[in-house]
Amino acid sequence: MEYMTESTDRTPGHILCCECGVPISPNPANICVACLRSKVDISQGIPKQVCVSFCKQCQRYFQPPGTWIQCALESRELLALCLKKIKAPLSKVRLVDAGFVWTEPHSKRLKVKLTIQKEVMNGAILQQVFVVDYVVQPQMCGDCHRVEAKDFWKAVVQVRQKTLHKKTFYYLEQLILKYGMHQNTLRIKEIHDGLDFYYSSKQHAQKMVEFLQCTVPCRHKASQRLISQDIHSNTYNYKSTFSVEIVPICKDNVVCLSPRLAQSLGNMNQICVCIRVTSAIHLIDPNTLQVADIDGSTFWSNPFNSLCHPKQLEEFIVMECSVVRDLKRNAGAGMISKKHTLGEVWVQKTSEMNTDKQYFCRTHLGHLLNPGDLVLGFDLANCNLNDEYVNKMNSDRVPDVVLIKKSYDRTKRQRRRNWKLKELARDRENMDTDDERQYQDFLEDLEDDEAIRKNVNIYRDSTIPVESDIDDEGAPRISLAEMLEDLHISQDATGEEGESMMTQ
Repeated sequence: MEYMTESTDRTPGHILCCECGVPISPNPANICVACLRSKVDISQGIPKQVCVSFCKQCQRYFQPPGTWIQCALESRELLALCLKKIKAPLSKVRLVDAGFVWTEPHSKRLKVKLTIQKEVMNGAILQQVFVVDYVVQPQMCGDCHRVEAKDFWKAVVQVRQKTLHKKTFYYLEQLILKYGMHQNTLRIKEIHDGLDFYYSSKQHAQKMVEFLQCTVPCRHKASQRLISQDIHSNTYNYKSTFSVEIVPICKDNVVCLSPRLAQSLGNMNQICVCIRVTSAIHLIDPNTLQVADIDGSTFWSNPFNSLCHPKQLEEFIVMECSVVRDLKRNAGAGMISKKHTLGEVWVQKTSEMNTDKQYFCRTHLGHLLNPGDLVLGFDLANCNLNDEYVNKMNSDRVPDVVLIKKSYDRTKRQRRRNWKLKELARDRENMDTDDERQYQDFLEDLEDDEAIRKNVNIYRDSTIPVESDIDDEGAPRISLAEMLEDLHISQDATGEEGESMMTQ
């Protein structure tokens, strides 16, 4: 006998909703979802519109009680800040999901879509989705208030250089721009012999001093002045001042070293030419091509000064030039420059062409000079040298002429210069024609010296057409590979005017 077994599918029974009578699956509340939502609102108590403070100047949002933070639109940081604004009401429900709803960037609105759950009647769990609207209100933060006041500061860095030329300051300005060391300054003031950097905190000023010590040879002193104090809470308010003094030597200066220092550098001649000032002073001996680097501590232990003023540079014409092949080196001599060539030249002043007076000298510019070229140099034979080390030297060891650099037509160089530099936004006293001439000298130094160019951001000037890297006179120029494109935030990728953002 066989038994037929029928498969029975057991399905849960249905009940009627106690409110509307619709058949539903059994639940602890015995009410359908539509009726439950009509009677219970789990989002009650959670604000649907909240205000968020935003500072236009520094692009930061206010996070209570007293913090301003940087957040990008639709970022995790901004979402966390928005949720903290409604943290207390959200503690009564369970947050399942949260995300941004897209809004126009200039609408001053942020919309956050929230998904929450909460236990309601007899243990039933209800889930609800709703949107919270955040209104972005402009409010200036305390730091920007102090910046706009322009008279509030807690620390100042006073950078000084006792010299008549500003080449070192122009180089330092480009380093500050490249590494963004000017971002925390409240104000930058330019005075006659230096710059003043004002900061809202002492830590930012100390960071600037450390940067200066790594980039230029200098020394510094620190002082502070008590402004106010509270004896009950034991708090003090100080204003700090950092005085930074850069060595008084610039590029193309002729210096006279002390005998002790010259001997320690490999028996160099005392008369040397400064070819570069970076984190150290780079000197070259025009008689032997011997080079030496002097850092800040060595300089302040054995100080020396420039022999001639930059305005004393005179123009000479090369009459004869020959390269010195075999050079006898003394015992203990230092490193020889591989980028220069030692030459013996006869030169004559362009202002004395009607005479037969010529000068003989050795120079480190043997690889650049040819008969008929113009060159700039110092006439030591006919100038009054007031230096303690030169006065003690034998007159035979003091050269008549020290050549500094080859001379080119400045007007042509300016016209063909298809690049530019950025400048610091600072308060100027008065810029005369001498400052403009010194700035043009610095631009020419960038074209001549590749080692200085590597530390400077050079931008292409689109208003000037591109020409060859070497002009007709052979004057060095900066190649396009070394230039950067000047990017403006107001332009989009196509070069046209970009869309206005929320912060504008």
